Amino acid sequence: MGRGNGYLWTEEYDGSTVAFLVIGTALVFFMVPGLGFLYSGLARRKSALSLIWVVLMATLVGMVQWYFWGYSLAFSHTATNNKFIGDLNSFGFRNVYGKIEGSDDVYPEIAFASFEMTFMCVALSIVAGATAERGRLFPHMVFIFIFATLVYCPICYWIWAPGGWAYQWGVLDWAGGGPVEILSAVAGFVYSIFLGRRKESLLINFRPHNVSMVTLGTSVLWFGWLLFNSASSLSPNLRSVYAFMNTNISAATGGMTWCLLDYRSEKKWSTVGLCSGIICGLVAATPSSGCITLYGSFIQGIISGIVCNFATKIKYYLKVDDSLDLLAEHGIAGIVGLIFNALFAADWIIGMDGTTRHEGGWLTHNWKQMYKQIAYIAATVGYCAVVTALICFIIDKIPGLQLRVTEEAEARGLDEDQIGEFAYDYVEVRRDYYEWGVDTDNLHSGDDHEQVSMNNNGIGSSGSSSAGIELHEVGGEKAIANTNQEQSA
Repeated sequence: MGRGNGYLWTEEYDGSTVAFLVIGTALVFFMVPGLGFLYSGLARRKSALSLIWVVLMATLVGMVQWYFWGYSLAFSHTATNNKFIGDLNSFGFRNVYGKIEGSDDVYPEIAFASFEMTFMCVALSIVAGATAERGRLFPHMVFIFIFATLVYCPICYWIWAPGGWAYQWGVLDWAGGGPVEILSAVAGFVYSIFLGRRKESLLINFRPHNVSMVTLGTSVLWFGWLLFNSASSLSPNLRSVYAFMNTNISAATGGMTWCLLDYRSEKKWSTVGLCSGIICGLVAATPSSGCITLYGSFIQGIISGIVCNFATKIKYYLKVDDSLDLLAEHGIAGIVGLIFNALFAADWIIGMDGTTRHEGGWLTHNWKQMYKQIAYIAATVGYCAVVTALICFIIDKIPGLQLRVTEEAEARGLDEDQIGEFAYDYVEVRRDYYEWGVDTDNLHSGDDHEQVSMNNNGIGSSGSSSAGIELHEVGGEKAIANTNQEQSA
């Protein structure tokens, strides 16, 4: 049976490479819910669901931006003379299908574009954690779209696009120490400055509400991070496997180091501390896992665990409510990883992919690599901080787009104020119970039926025993029923 004379795509690709990129894309995206679980567990119960929502929605906004012009601005292959940002030649994924014209890639461009999209989604999800317990959600989504365009895309272009100044200068950043880790940390810290501190009276005896969820989120992140780093080789080769192992070593030593430091001061084995150290090790491995030696990663994990543990005190000195320690765990750890590229990067490791030539770092006597790495760090921090501050300032001045919720909303929690739903049903039941104004002094046990006084609405129910009181609704009105015997007529 004939099917017409439609166009047939005849380009040939390497099947294993395409599968590698598709699987890598899926697993890197899996890091997004991992961040949601992590942030939700670290927050208080009354704002747990809002952090999952804001992480997921930031990802959706990022995907739309990436489709419109994000990919074109970040990876334009027709703007090789531009050092700062790409052009709009690929707006709306125009002609983003098969191989890039003139390239010898063995995978279609759309597979590469999809893979890189997940990196921006992770970066935006990290930034979203800055809204914890006091940030309005819709203004943050507006911020995310503008931030992705004006901050993420340029910095991404600097280091990963062939025309970028950092790429051409020879800066080493394997999987995103600059455009993912430092960028998200600095942006989150600046955003926290504009939000201001949480109400001090609400922070008494503050602690994460669900450490199990923190552990789950960290485990999911670690799982996704393995492909985040190893799939950055864009093909299944020796360098990708080496990056895989480096990532695990750095995470392991980072987690052990942070946990030991916490035990030194608290004499307890902190699960949150263990998870924090693992994340620091993973972050440090992001820019370096495809460049440095295995023993370099071992040392890197220890150094990142120590430095980042003490860096959590920075927010207290600066009086900034960085509630999820984005600066310490992502920014400082990202800087550690970039510095380790200057110290332990080796030309023979970088060349494991069979396509990349680089002199490495001090380990292979390339002494000038250090100042290149430092200049790149300074440029990323400075540009991100200034532009993020300008975006926050302008958005906060627009009527209806104020970044922070009211004090009353903060006291109630973002789940109630911004979402209208709760991560845990009993939070809503307990809140309603107190709002109804139940007078427990008039709840007596006995054989005779007694009237139960209610709030000013005059709602009441009779019963003979106060044992087993159940909250329910009768005819649209709230009542207290005795569950031990039937209601009296």
